[in-house]
Amino acid sequence: MDNQKLKIEDWTTPSDDQSSIFNPQSFTDQRLVSYSLPIDGISAMDFLHHAQGQERFFWEDVRDHITFAGFGAAANLMAWGNGRYASIQQQASTLFTDTILLNTVPDLAKPRLFGGFAFRDDFLPDNTWAAFHPAHFILPHYQFVQLSGEAWLTINALIPLTDEPENSLPILREALETRRDVIKKIKDSRLKNREQSPISNLQSLTYPMSQTTWATLINAARHDIAATELKKVVLARVCEAKFQERIDIEDALTFLNEQYADCYRFVFEPRPFHTFFGATPELLAKVEGTQLTTMSLAGSIGRSADPLKDAELGQELLESTKDRHEHELVVMSILSRLAPLTRKLEISPQPGVYKLSNIQHLFTPIRATLISADGILPLVEALHPTPALGGSPRDLALDFISKAEPIPRGWYAAPVGWIDYKLDGAFAVAIRSAVAQERRAWLYAGAGIVADSEPVKEWNETDLKFKPMLNALGIMK
Repeated sequence: MDNQKLKIEDWTTPSDDQSSIFNPQSFTDQRLVSYSLPIDGISAMDFLHHAQGQERFFWEDVRDHITFAGFGAAANLMAWGNGRYASIQQQASTLFTDTILLNTVPDLAKPRLFGGFAFRDDFLPDNTWAAFHPAHFILPHYQFVQLSGEAWLTINALIPLTDEPENSLPILREALETRRDVIKKIKDSRLKNREQSPISNLQSLTYPMSQTTWATLINAARHDIAATELKKVVLARVCEAKFQERIDIEDALTFLNEQYADCYRFVFEPRPFHTFFGATPELLAKVEGTQLTTMSLAGSIGRSADPLKDAELGQELLESTKDRHEHELVVMSILSRLAPLTRKLEISPQPGVYKLSNIQHLFTPIRATLISADGILPLVEALHPTPALGGSPRDLALDFISKAEPIPRGWYAAPVGWIDYKLDGAFAVAIRSAVAQERRAWLYAGAGIVADSEPVKEWNETDLKFKPMLNALGIMK
């Protein structure tokens, strides 16, 4: 696009040629400019509804009272292979260097990348994951951020280095004000009648893996645990749902927001109607300067509507030798991976119980002070995958998963989150998730296998873990 001849239409309706793949070696003739406005009367869901048919992104964390959303693409950052973390780090650093903020705004409103990584660095997109890459982050063209009631709308754009940034201000300001006014006018149109279940729209629901095949996999894992240095491996299975009409991601997200508000809810839609979304209880890492927050979440049991029975289930989980062993493997692995990067670690001496609406987990929060403030991505690389989603030792577990699982994981159980202009950020582990393409969705659920795992119990556990996304899609079980 010729930025010497900008028109208002260029900024109010981004076209494909406005989205650039950002490469720090070759993409050195442009710079990022950003303009923001405080906003009220608009929610993140209004914002997403307005953006149907474009790239869309969403993140909400009720612990920090923060919500992010974005649409359109000012820049795409992509990377492949085992250097993908370092490549994204370099690209993000280059992108944010010398960013021009055209007005004074709080850190909250400044440019922010959304995206994530595939579970494996050798991931090759198949039909299910056709729109996804081993590492992919997008700088939204329009960005919504809300923190504890304060909300900002931001427009991000790349302009040639030869342009005077101030010359872009009138165009960007008018584009942002126009967008704000349009969203406000149409926000009520997104309200839906949610009383009728979408189950009538369901065409088929299939589980490609049989219970017999699952038992064979579990027994193979137990054999390797007994015969080799492998201590734990996480195995996953898939559910496929087909619908008569296009999947309503907003409707699914609304359900997750209502029923799983204590989880990290996310949407990454790098191509219209190709969407990875979910509600995960597990934080991989959050970094602010030298302060790190992470957790161990491993060991599971169901819930009961009877408070007394529910408490008994929680106590059973705390006293389970199998689940405590599985949890301890995760804790020790996280601590060993953090040790070279930190100068202070704080950890609860005993796990607690983390209760969700349909399942409860053993939970140990971990905090640390980092040796240096290098941003979030070095921590993501160090921690992913934790034994909670991969296994222990990591290399043996990943090798077993690669050989045993018949269906690639794609971005399931991988890091998804955001990176700010300081290279700080937060990433969750993308479990309780699904990837949707038009009228089809693939749901994933996994279970940690140790020496005394039982195939039937692990099958039932994965059934529990399918439930949030099945229900979000209107499939009640």
